[in-house]
Amino acid sequence: MSSNSKTAVVFPGQGTQRPGMGRDFYDNVNASRLAYQEASDVLGWDVGAMCFGENEKINLTEFAQPCILATEIAMLRGLQELYGFCPDYFGGHSLGEYTALVAAKAMPFEEALKIVETRGHLMQEASPPGVGAMAAVIAKNIDSEKLRKLLEGLQVDVANINSTDQVVISGRADSMEQARERITLAAGNPEDMRFVPLNVSAPFHSRFMNAIKEAFREVLSAIAVKLDSKNASCVTSNYTGLFHASSPDRIIEALVAQLSGSVKWRDNMVALAEKTRQIYEIGPNRPLKNFFRSLDIQCKSITSLSAAKREFCV
Repeated sequence: MSSNSKTAVVFPGQGTQRPGMGRDFYDNVNASRLAYQEASDVLGWDVGAMCFGENEKINLTEFAQPCILATEIAMLRGLQELYGFCPDYFGGHSLGEYTALVAAKAMPFEEALKIVETRGHLMQEASPPGVGAMAAVIAKNIDSEKLRKLLEGLQVDVANINSTDQVVISGRADSMEQARERITLAAGNPEDMRFVPLNVSAPFHSRFMNAIKEAFREVLSAIAVKLDSKNASCVTSNYTGLFHASSPDRIIEALVAQLSGSVKWRDNMVALAEKTRQIYEIGPNRPLKNFFRSLDIQCKSITSLSAAKREFCV
């Protein structure tokens, strides 16, 4: 970890949604309430009601993605209003990368909301329900390149390199059992490895997303003039594992490639830790904290207004 005084903020992605997320910020902080209202105006449906109620639609990709983005920005703006929270570097896991770009003022909130709603719709359409699947492979010191070799010949890809101890694979549901058998056999001792199927609606970050890349490129290219590429240079890219280049074309290329490419989150964590003294995770749940811990990097998670008070009111 760097010895300087810089701060980073990271945002988790899809799968962190939950009923009631962000409600405490909405009820108590004007900036947060305005963020939800802005999201509703942009999208044409009540984002707050979707986040705060018990609507099952929140688990559908096309609704989950804008709801998570809106909640994370509402939380961030609340922390800025209440405590003057002003991070220097930004990162986000998968969908969270869009929140990071908004937080860094590299992409307008309004445009990001529309982009992720379309992204979610396209991702859901890319693979019929039941055809794709994802699973987490959990073991000590996983070598992602060896894992790729084990998957050769199967329609399964390395989707997320999350930490030293977790890699997510993604692909055809009917290939997952064979993938599990190969990985278990290579592990030697099955007790040293866990294979956990994930509750997802499509095989994200796999070759099955290739079909939507050109359509998504058109969506991003339409807002290229609204990107502030200079500010993007303090945001990590899931696709490259490094910080974004200061070029609209290269930002768009990295975001398009992220759809079907591996999320290099372990590299993102290292890049952020090298630049900062303290890292905060902001979102409705806290999956990233343990990923940082696997690299002996401290990350403090803020998932509620009460957690924020405990952290900043000292």
